[in-house]
Amino acid sequence: MDVSLTEVENGKSKFIFPSLPEEVSGRNRTNYQSYDILSYGEVKIPKGMKLTEISFEGIFFGEAKKNESIVKQWIKPAECEKILKNWQEKGTVLRLMVTETNINIDVTISDFECTDYGGYGNKKYSLEFVQYRSLKVYTTDELKIVKFVKKTVTRPAAAAPKNKGSYTVKSGDNLWSIARKFYGGSGSTWTKIYSANKSTIESTARRYGRSSSDNGHWIYPGTVLVIPN
Repeated sequence: MDVSLTEVENGKSKFIFPSLPEEVSGRNRTNYQSYDILSYGEVKIPKGMKLTEISFEGIFFGEAKKNESIVKQWIKPAECEKILKNWQEKGTVLRLMVTETNINIDVTISDFECTDYGGYGNKKYSLEFVQYRSLKVYTTDELKIVKFVKKTVTRPAAAAPKNKGSYTVKSGDNLWSIARKFYGGSGSTWTKIYSANKSTIESTARRYGRSSSDNGHWIYPGTVLVIPN
């Protein structure tokens, strides 16, 4: 088993504890939101998990003990103290890893104590860690927030209607007289009405027993004609 701390930012500065701590403790707690309900009392609703807390203590052995089997890779106790104190003061984010366990987590050092212990240059230490969660505050540019400017859209003018409307043929009407009503008194434009309604005029004439309307000569009351522009 190894216990190590590695700087998250660069991944290069790594500290492997020269000897294993006596005990590693972890603490996971649920976060609760409290509510006071009239005539019922306090109610607590779970709201996710609090930050994980991990702690352990051990000994940095002096030079007299550096060849002991419990020392894996000896480092001067003063150097160990200096490294850990520096990380604590700077609030450095570290990856805490304990092999052969499920501890592999980003942390910061929340508490560190180191004192001389038992002679031989030994130092006894205690460490407490708190789980680190990143919080990114984005700038306006990073979020690419765009200021929307209201634009005036010029709509194309509505197209003029293709027809003037419709007209229902009455008794005594002919295409010439109908053209005069819609085209400023000129009956010579009757051919426009005939062309726009040819299929209707011809089918009506056949229904009345004629072979054709004779180019619009025969029209019948009740026939609805489209009047083109």
